Amino acid sequence: MINFDPNLNSILANAKSIAPPMEGTGGANAEFAETVKAVGKYVSRVDDLQQESDASIQDLLTGKNNDITSVVSSVAKADASFKVLLGVRNKLIEAYKQTMNMPM
Repeated sequence: MINFDPNLNSILANAKSIAPPMEGTGGANAEFAETVKAVGKYVSRVDDLQQESDASIQDLLTGKNNDITSVVSSVAKADASFKVLLGVRNKLIEAYKQTMNMPM
């Protein structure tokens, strides 16, 4: 089993460099929108990897593909990307809970 501890500081630093804050109060909203788009793209990519993995398993079972190494590789890639996604989700939930517990 792979234990993964994602470091969101580097991801958030990259998101800030991609989308510089706009003047006024909309800057934080623009950064958040860009971050949501990036997360959406990553979720889509994880879904694509899962579907490719399922297709390669199906091809192995039906006899279209006899190379078990490529099947194991695609399954491992899909599994690792899903675990990274779960790690990022857990960190986002933790950050949300900490934000909600801040005194006003």
